[in-house]
Amino acid sequence: MTTSIGILGTGSYLPKEEITNEEIARRVPGITAEWIGRRTLITGRRYAAPDEATSDLARHAATAALDDAGVTADRIDHLIVATSTGDAPLPPTSSLVQNALGAHRAAAFDINIACAGFIYALDVARALVAQRPGSLALVIGADLYSRFLDYGDRGTAVLLGDAAGAAVVGAVPEPYGILDVELAGRGDAHELIWIEGGGSRVPASAETVAHGGHHLRMIGRGVADFVMANVPPMIGPLLERTGTTLDEVAHFVPHQANGVLLGELVERCGLTGARTHTPLVKYGNMGAASVPVALDEAARAHLLGDGELLLLAGFGAGMAAGLCLLRWSA
Repeated sequence: MTTSIGILGTGSYLPKEEITNEEIARRVPGITAEWIGRRTLITGRRYAAPDEATSDLARHAATAALDDAGVTADRIDHLIVATSTGDAPLPPTSSLVQNALGAHRAAAFDINIACAGFIYALDVARALVAQRPGSLALVIGADLYSRFLDYGDRGTAVLLGDAAGAAVVGAVPEPYGILDVELAGRGDAHELIWIEGGGSRVPASAETVAHGGHHLRMIGRGVADFVMANVPPMIGPLLERTGTTLDEVAHFVPHQANGVLLGELVERCGLTGARTHTPLVKYGNMGAASVPVALDEAARAHLLGDGELLLLAGFGAGMAAGLCLLRWSA
């Protein structure tokens, strides 16, 4: 039997604290809960507890994915964490997750390409597993944005929440698994989403903290324009290489950026015939966790049929975008 590379199990973790639109409206001047819902379709989001960091969220999601796949942590060969909100500049968050899980034989590393990170990490995992037949990879998307919010900036504060999602990647029988991946980078648009302080160009200082340099900033209209201009054209080449057609795509699992934006994106991509999964209604924009959380929720609700085609899409800071077309195995 010939094999390909696919997803063996999924998992996710959402912190316990639920933050409603009413609560956000009390924190952000000049808006209402109704305004948030109308502009984003988000009704709530989760915030990590004070003693939780990104690695903690990632560990919980990874444990759920390992359990779903029936795999123990000591069998993992590669552990990849996609995050832009790591526990600290050093060590890599993946090293902390590896140690917490007991995945001591795994090569562990981080990928920072923000909200496209899970798709990029999935493609790296696919390549690594293909190079070493029989190996397994654990791919985690995790972000904890509540520590980086400026409640004076309604464009970001209303959108973001904390979460982690994970997938175990390994060999699956054909025709299942990942058919192909399409990645794109637009570094010339890097100024659309940023955190100014805390790096080598603008090191953390009392001044950067006083001026909000550690807060996430975003030019919302520019981001929306980037998504509409760059994501739809990526679909055609991906479908052509895999010998599939748009009407064969049964499920669309996108980054949970903004509900209104996703509605426009579905129309622009011609994906109205697919089922679009949008847990952002409950959880908001979860950064690199968005795609794996949406995938895990759909899988656990038994919404994904055996042999159905799924299109995963991530896009965000960098600017970057990624698509993954896979045939689901139930």
